[in-house]
Amino acid sequence: MSPAASARPLTGTGVLVTRPEHQAGPLCDLIAAAGGTPIRFPVIAIAPPTDPAAAAAVIDALDRFDLAIFISANAVEQGVAAVRARRAWPARLATASIGEATARALAAHGLAPAIRPAARFDSEALLAHPDLGDVAGKRLVIFRGEGGRELLAGTLRARGAEVVYAEVYRRILPAVDAAPLCARWHAGEIDVAVVTSAEGLRNLCRLIGPAGQRLLAVTPLVVASARVLQLARDLGVDQAARVAHAATDQGLFEAVVAWRQAATAPRDQR
Repeated sequence: MSPAASARPLTGTGVLVTRPEHQAGPLCDLIAAAGGTPIRFPVIAIAPPTDPAAAAAVIDALDRFDLAIFISANAVEQGVAAVRARRAWPARLATASIGEATARALAAHGLAPAIRPAARFDSEALLAHPDLGDVAGKRLVIFRGEGGRELLAGTLRARGAEVVYAEVYRRILPAVDAAPLCARWHAGEIDVAVVTSAEGLRNLCRLIGPAGQRLLAVTPLVVASARVLQLARDLGVDQAARVAHAATDQGLFEAVVAWRQAATAPRDQR
């Protein structure tokens, strides 16, 4: 590979970025700096919770909890803002993050997590952390959006913890027109798609419809976790799929570059 190609490894590569609009900028900047063309198409929008009073009641009682668990960067941004709009963060309340991006978001707010997975970034990995093995009698609060998996809370309750949710936002389907995206896809402008969550993948399929789904099925995919990869396979989308080593902008970017380098390598080097 020439020095120029090494410096701009995504030259001529169209990358579909499906992050929410307010989170897409850093990844798009990395892609553009590497010579690629980021194509934004948010598949999730963030809205206030249906029942903000319920979250407010939990926030007002934060002093009684031993640990606050954040399950996403959105949970951090929305949750910390909701807390600080009402009160100071309790000095003794430790935090835990489900992954690297969530940990970085917490650290940016001065709440570096005491507990975080060493590898993999999902509920299963967090539950395997030794500090969550013996939680009997402890009071835990999980900051999250409305709905979602119950594995984390269910397992912690089975281990003897008291667990409540602070549902500080909800994920909704964006009001976007998929026709321009599908036109660019048909024109061959999209070489690889980045999808970071199972809900995001389902929303993408819903937004682009059957015709777009046929294009997606033959488009290389970069995903943020093995769980999203499995859903992609269940939906018939696993063309040259890659799982990023971390669900961060840098981790996703590196996975896109790795895919591109493998796709353009001489056949005997693949």
